[in-house]
Amino acid sequence: MNSVLNGMMLDLKGAYPVQEGPLNHLRLAVKDLFHLAGVPTSAGNPHWLESHPVPDETASSVLKLLNAGAELVGKTLTDELAYSLNGINYHFGTPCNYAAEGRIPGGSSSGSAVAVSMGLADIGLGTDTGGSIRVPASYNGLFGLRPTHGVIEMDNMVPLAPQFDTIGWMTRDLETLSKVADVMLPPQTVHLPQQLVVFHPIIQGRHLWTDDATNWLADRVAVFEAVSHIELDESLLSFASETYRTLQGYQAWQVHGEWITDEKPVLGSDIAARFDWCQTITEAQYEQADRDRASIRCQIDDYLPSDDTVAMMPTTPGAAPRLDETPEELADYRNELMGLTALAGLTRRPQLHLPVLKDQGAPWGVSLFGAMHQDKALIALAERLLEVNDG
Repeated sequence: MNSVLNGMMLDLKGAYPVQEGPLNHLRLAVKDLFHLAGVPTSAGNPHWLESHPVPDETASSVLKLLNAGAELVGKTLTDELAYSLNGINYHFGTPCNYAAEGRIPGGSSSGSAVAVSMGLADIGLGTDTGGSIRVPASYNGLFGLRPTHGVIEMDNMVPLAPQFDTIGWMTRDLETLSKVADVMLPPQTVHLPQQLVVFHPIIQGRHLWTDDATNWLADRVAVFEAVSHIELDESLLSFASETYRTLQGYQAWQVHGEWITDEKPVLGSDIAARFDWCQTITEAQYEQADRDRASIRCQIDDYLPSDDTVAMMPTTPGAAPRLDETPEELADYRNELMGLTALAGLTRRPQLHLPVLKDQGAPWGVSLFGAMHQDKALIALAERLLEVNDG
């Protein structure tokens, strides 16, 4: 099993018969957190693989896609227990970012992203707790949707922090992403938001909304009735990041602490340090963070007061970090990154990444960040924006 996972994707072609449906001729790669009947789940860690039985049921989310005609082609590598945004796996290796040579692929849905980027699959199914769809989508030049929290059932899977865990997917084109949404999401009334709020995040004095982003949007402002701009200062982003990290870490220890304590698995140094910190979070700290979450959610609700209002923002601070960056540099970058990615988790809102820009010649882009249960409206709005030619 290990040698297969070193290759980024376990080949499962022919393991499930292809059904007739709207996803015919689309190949599906599934993150190794989803249970597939008869196929071991490793969750990115060999000790997890050895200490858990082979599943006898398949996740309902995967069955939805298979019953709609998708062809399962493989199970893909994940960062250990999905607790990283880098795409670096101490045990099984790091999938190559073919869209940005010499840069990390992003995680934790790293294998699914790279499989789609390479053309080995058309749909990369993954999870997004703190950015694990949006980040690899940004780094690999893909479309990626983190849906409204709770709209897709998460049975027969390895969780990380259920308060934030979502199922999402990445594709090379928006049409395929939309087809998957029609299968995965419940019926939603689609109304294109007419009020755009551009979020301008500031981290260490650096404005993340670039001139290229401004120029790209300038060709498309006519899509909206009104456009306004709001700065997200570093104090808010740091507050969001720390609040999210505390809530996620407390839950991650509730989910995995007993297994880690009893089994004493070998973990990558960054993952081990993260879990060591998780077990120190007190219930009082968790409860305070939950109150802080409500405060942040109220602030975002003030910025985006109705279904008719949508935000646009950078998905990540920039292109993927380089592979030769030190662990300390990656840790610092993670804290900056989570200031952006935490907002969707803390507010339960959907976020759709659009791979429309470059940074240092590598993929980058912006996100649409909308109201809860307006997932399909985000997709429809993205379709409208992409119909407009650059000036």
